[in-house]
Amino acid sequence: MTLRRVNVVILVLLSIAFLIIVHRNLLNLSDFLKQDGSDAAPGAILPFENGFFAERKARTGEQIPVVITAAEERLGAAIAAMNSINRNSNANVVFSIVTLNESVEHLRTWLSGTNIKHKIITFEPKILEGKVSSNPQGADSETPLTFARFYMPNFLPDTEKAIYLDDDVIVQGDIQELFETSLKPGHAAAFSEDCDSATSKGIIRGAGSQNSYIGFLDFKKEAVRKLGMRANACSFNPGVIVANLTEWKHQNITQQLEIWMERNVKDAFYSNMLADSFTTPPLLIVFYKRHSSIEPMWHVRHLGATGAGNRYSPQFISAAKLLHWNGHYKPWGRVSSYPDVWDKWYIPDPTGKFHPIRRHAGDK
Repeated sequence: MTLRRVNVVILVLLSIAFLIIVHRNLLNLSDFLKQDGSDAAPGAILPFENGFFAERKARTGEQIPVVITAAEERLGAAIAAMNSINRNSNANVVFSIVTLNESVEHLRTWLSGTNIKHKIITFEPKILEGKVSSNPQGADSETPLTFARFYMPNFLPDTEKAIYLDDDVIVQGDIQELFETSLKPGHAAAFSEDCDSATSKGIIRGAGSQNSYIGFLDFKKEAVRKLGMRANACSFNPGVIVANLTEWKHQNITQQLEIWMERNVKDAFYSNMLADSFTTPPLLIVFYKRHSSIEPMWHVRHLGATGAGNRYSPQFISAAKLLHWNGHYKPWGRVSSYPDVWDKWYIPDPTGKFHPIRRHAGDK
């Protein structure tokens, strides 16, 4: 074989090797951008966010996926929640931040000054058409992101286990511990039951107990009675979820939730006692006696309810691993309990658009 032919063969082999490398890189990028195959996929991943790979302290162990929503008017809440998790753990936490198109740039700017590992996912509200009541008194009916938790497998198609958190939480423990919550075989999710402590037994609007199914579902409806659920069964709070997404997909949990959302639009299954909760009832139906439990100190809640400051001692608040300001009074608002705890983790908005509201300058 002549020298010229040898050179040609080498050139061909180098070209083939180059094409193989390019092909593999394209496949990797395709996997990163991968979404659910359905035409109704609720979100799109925006890759390579600022700070996604930035690290200022060592992160160890398996990746812990945490899903959190970020509505424009509540971006500061999501930032504070993520910061509390990031600073209280050395775990390899990656946040999937679900937001609307209008908030993407604001969120990018805010996160660019942090070392919070994240990817931003845009939620498409059109997926909720025909599935959400237009009841003007319903707070959740006007906030599409409250339903994002129903679509977790779409956001994390290749993930087996993940945590979902509402934005009005602060995490004081190591998130690794919550992630290691054991789920029973066949269970797609773990929640905190509303009977797990005396502090959970609140009365909402004087109309019904918040810790039972009758407070969320209309048991006068025959279709609800036919489900065979006990009206006094202990309800649960879906503001903190540890999910087995493999089991979630296997059981078609998302599709089941959508069916009950659609049926409620037609037949109003949800209780008038708690008309401002449109996300909890379908979860209560689908997960009735089919969910595991989260350790109570990993979901200390009702901090946003009236009188929460008298219900909990400062020592108990300090010992809690996760605090949840569910209720009307948020820690960034005019009136709330323990806003100083929330303030500790708040990162000021570099754009100046969001800032905590206090009734008096000296309020904490």
